[in-house]
Amino acid sequence: MTDTLDAAKLTDRVAALVEAAKRAGADAADAVAVRGRSAGVSVRLGKVESTEASEGDDVSLRVFVGKRVASVSATAASDPKALAERAVAMARVSPEDPYQGLADPALLVVTPRDLDLFDATEVSTDQLKEAALASEAAALAVTGVTNSAGSSASAGLGGLVLATSNGFVGHYVASRFSRSASVIAGEGTGMERDYEYSSRQHFSDLDAPDDIGRKAGERQRSRGGEKSFHQNWVPTLKENSLVWSPFRLSSG
Repeated sequence: MTDTLDAAKLTDRVAALVEAAKRAGADAADAVAVRGRSAGVSVRLGKVESTEASEGDDVSLRVFVGKRVASVSATAASDPKALAERAVAMARVSPEDPYQGLADPALLVVTPRDLDLFDATEVSTDQLKEAALASEAAALAVTGVTNSAGSSASAGLGGLVLATSNGFVGHYVASRFSRSASVIAGEGTGMERDYEYSSRQHFSDLDAPDDIGRKAGERQRSRGGEKSFHQNWVPTLKENSLVWSPFRLSSG
């Protein structure tokens, strides 16, 4: 998926909404199209526990009739004319709101800076699964780790396009990639959990799966010398109240 192609499609949609609002009787309007894409894989003990994928394009239209304002939201595939007419009808029966309005055109950015928020790297479900499995395997290989609480990897993007009736059109899209591992050490009431993760906007900046797993295991191992509260104290019933009392082994 390319940033340029998707931005152009969403720009056409919000521009159509603004034009439809003006034709329906709005004095001013702005429209936003929001895009989201994500995929993720979670594993535990060498097996895939879940695979998730989601995507959606939604739009929101705000219209002004005098000082009266109304907003409507829908999927991006909705009919612009019907959406605009509904928003204008709602605005006409709404109370006046002197505190809402479009930004002064003189304050709008003409040439936005490139903040380098988007990485177009495509990550397949198989790649996500392999990364999650590798993180977990590295964590379980650390001495002292007794179990896995799961490992995951994900990739996605989110962004929006904004168009206003006073001539502004702008957009941004940002990517996000992540990996994590969570492990357990100890047994019974003496178990302790710790984790490690990496989350970046650019895929190449992510920590390697093996490093994430190893760090999760080492963080957990570093806690091994600490005794859990539950290892030394147990709940007992005293005068119909639950209290914590010292635990002592019987000498037989």
